[in-house]
Amino acid sequence: MPRYLIERRFVEGLHIPTDEAGARTCEAVASNNDQERVTWLHSYVSLDKKRTVCIYDGPTPEAIRRAAGRNNLPITSITEVRVLDPYFFK
Repeated sequence: MPRYLIERRFVEGLHIPTDEAGARTCEAVASNNDQERVTWLHSYVSLDKKRTVCIYDGPTPEAIRRAAGRNNLPITSITEVRVLDPYFFK
């Protein structure tokens, strides 16, 4: 399955509470992603919460876009990536 780096910008900032409501939000995202065969692996959030960089597995960039649409999430860019492990030489 291809891997993608997804950049997002949130004008008002990304606010997911660290409680049951936040957990339900993340579960809903994962469930919506499943409908497109997309898997959210992890995300990095800037300190001001206005930018995220996320790693996803999915069949195509279009599937990533459809999943984002289901979740009402913006996409600034999608880049297909490969893993470069710093210990590949061992």
